[in-house]
Amino acid sequence: MRILLIGANGTIGSAIRKELEARHEIIAAGRSSSDVFVDLTSPASITAMYDSVGKVDAVISTPGAVHFGPLAELTPEKNEIAIESKLKGQVNLVLLGLDAVNDRGSFTLTTGVIMDDPIVGGISAAMASGGVRAFVQAAAIEMPRGIRINNVSPTVLTESFSKYEPFFPGFVPVPGNRVAQAYRKSVEGAQTGQTYTVY
Repeated sequence: MRILLIGANGTIGSAIRKELEARHEIIAAGRSSSDVFVDLTSPASITAMYDSVGKVDAVISTPGAVHFGPLAELTPEKNEIAIESKLKGQVNLVLLGLDAVNDRGSFTLTTGVIMDDPIVGGISAAMASGGVRAFVQAAAIEMPRGIRINNVSPTVLTESFSKYEPFFPGFVPVPGNRVAQAYRKSVEGAQTGQTYTVY
């Protein structure tokens, strides 16, 4: 398969690439050091990415900027970060990419554990992830040409736990290679409309 992997240089993206690149052609997309540039907050940038890449069999999205901070300090402007990037950015990847994905291809988006198990300061991220999950579930019944759509909801990764542990007290991290299996399941499997939790 030709797989467009957005966020290929991140912690999750790197694990996915390592898992899939032996069997598939990976096209890396991101804001830096990638095969193709994309800014998820810009529909024009997303369209340009698809135009430059051509037809693909699968699209995987792992990035999505969010604001972390307590409710008392959450402003509409700070909340907009998650809306524009993690929520609208991933939704727009699907809306603008339907014609770029081959018949019976797939989209795999990324959500996160805090939409199910909230943490202090994670309101905006949880909201955006919940919106993505709802979009995936609803869009699955209308996707054309046998195209599938799923989302992966990982907990905090072992590889980045030292950085994020203070924000995730009592959470048990999981290794990146385990999270990558959920993306493989979405890309190589047959299910649609699913949320694959890796908690």
